[in-house]
Amino acid sequence: MREHHVTKLAFFFLLLTAANGGEGNEDKGADFIGDDAKLSGIIIPGFASTQLRAWSILDCPYSPLDFNPLDLVWLDTTKLLSAMNCWLKCVLLDPYNQTDHPECRSRPDSGLSAITELDPGYITGPLSSVWKEWVKWCIEFGIEPNSIIAVPYDWRLSPSKLEERDLYFHKLKLTFETALKLRGGPSIVFAHSMGNNVFRYFLEWLKLEIAPKMYIKWLDEHIHAYFAVGAPLLGATETVKATLSGFTFGLPVSEGTARLMFNSFGSSLWMMPFSEHCRTDNVYWKHFSDASRKHHHAYHCDEHEFQTNYSGWPTNIINIEIPSVRGDEAYPSFIEVAQTNMSGMECGFPTQLSFSAREVSDGTFFKSITDYDPDTQRLLYQLEESYHGDPVVNPLTPWDRPPLKNIFCIYGLDSKTEVGYYFAPSGKPYPDNWIITDIIYEIEGSLYSRSGNLVEGNPGAASGDGTVPYHSLSWCKNWLGSKVNITRAPQSEHDGSDVQVHLNVEHEHEMDIIPNMTRSARVKYITYYEDSESLPGKRTAVWELDKANHRNIVRSPVLMRELWLEMWHDIHPDKKYKFVTKGKRGPLRDEDCYWDYGKARCAWPEHCEYRYVFGDVHLGQSCRLKNSSADLLLHYV
Repeated sequence: MREHHVTKLAFFFLLLTAANGGEGNEDKGADFIGDDAKLSGIIIPGFASTQLRAWSILDCPYSPLDFNPLDLVWLDTTKLLSAMNCWLKCVLLDPYNQTDHPECRSRPDSGLSAITELDPGYITGPLSSVWKEWVKWCIEFGIEPNSIIAVPYDWRLSPSKLEERDLYFHKLKLTFETALKLRGGPSIVFAHSMGNNVFRYFLEWLKLEIAPKMYIKWLDEHIHAYFAVGAPLLGATETVKATLSGFTFGLPVSEGTARLMFNSFGSSLWMMPFSEHCRTDNVYWKHFSDASRKHHHAYHCDEHEFQTNYSGWPTNIINIEIPSVRGDEAYPSFIEVAQTNMSGMECGFPTQLSFSAREVSDGTFFKSITDYDPDTQRLLYQLEESYHGDPVVNPLTPWDRPPLKNIFCIYGLDSKTEVGYYFAPSGKPYPDNWIITDIIYEIEGSLYSRSGNLVEGNPGAASGDGTVPYHSLSWCKNWLGSKVNITRAPQSEHDGSDVQVHLNVEHEHEMDIIPNMTRSARVKYITYYEDSESLPGKRTAVWELDKANHRNIVRSPVLMRELWLEMWHDIHPDKKYKFVTKGKRGPLRDEDCYWDYGKARCAWPEHCEYRYVFGDVHLGQSCRLKNSSADLLLHYV
């Protein structure tokens, strides 16, 4: 059994108890007063990252597997393969009123087990692992069980239905208040992907639940920091692909089945791409008048929307061929159309139309293909009912910086990411009536088609995280002030020799910040953008991790290490800086120690030593932290 090092005990003590640093340390931004003040961590998972369990008895004919109450639905791959029709009954929702199938109901599981692994098992477990490594880190560093709280939700529902059916946002408010009473201190919010959309809606919903004068006070008392991981702040283009042709999530289902499933969910439009230049009317006036709660919030776009191409995105989101015939012949193949109309070439071929992010989010695109796709009626209904007419906020609008004390926006970049699509009729009936003829990718600041040809457009300084484009991820840079400190350092453990720092870099609002720093092709970096001066008493930081994948970033040891160090630094009574220092990154765990074959010893000899334990199979496994390294964390004060 691995022994507990003095370092871990020191880390455990400092993380769970906030020392007397509140009084007399206002200049350091201390948030806690008293020895009993403790932090809680609240995790809001992303899309399809919560287990769903059956709440019905469903007999599946021609299959030995039935669905009984509390059986796993999302994700049980065994039943998916052996009883597909039954499984779909438990997953699909009514496309209009978002109710369950008459024969089977599913509800989200509760607790940490609902978000750690979607399909536990020897083979499928590692493949479906989500927050398991995160929780493992918490356990390894001695975090108490009641200090990490998961708030799963039914990711199939639109935001208003989450509250209407499950009272989710009422429960989330109670979760924060319970954590404060239980632990004695505010909470740290960790949200991934669509979980950030959920948290944004909660903050807007909260404005209508408590007195306006108490809103900021409530936030200060209950939320210490917000970590937005992989947030699609301006939407994600993959949502368009899932809507028109289906996205299988790696499951053994056809794209047509995946499209039917995805489009039955009210949340299918929640991550649609939208323009940063378009907003809606202020929605709060009607809550204090006799006006109806349901109200269409018209888009108002500033002049930049019409002066720039593609709504500020790298390219048009959708390029689509509209068929030239309708009715029963609405979906002929391109060859059939050409042969039938050889005498009238100008009207025989499909018409290609292009749509920007604004035209996707305001419904223009769906209205344009209403006569050619039966599913657009459902999409337009959901768009008007659950988004444009949402009683709290239209989620398809840009998000300003939340009024929280500490915000850390974290995402990966420089991965190949889809930013645009070309669709054409396939000649097949719905749901397989569209095919993707081409895809536009952003790759490290350039645009390429699927065939590898360079595409003209407005590429950003970098590319996205493999799922969400850089333009959407980096929107949180607008939350930074006019002066920003930038630090670039290697992601791996380092001695500080390759750290670059630029202080007080000028930042213009709604403009990207491009650091003038060198980069080695062999090194993966993490770039920190930090601002603690623009808003008194508030800190804002953006972390960019090279090559960090959207779906795997919550399992990244680099990210978890940085989170721990930042939070440990926050509660330390003798901290010298607003943010944790980046000058050095040494090992924190036994797993961080490794064997240096060139020097025939353990790397980081000041912190690691060779100590064989029965069962070790290689030299690196026998490299462990020294028992005398109690001052290890003092490097990060």
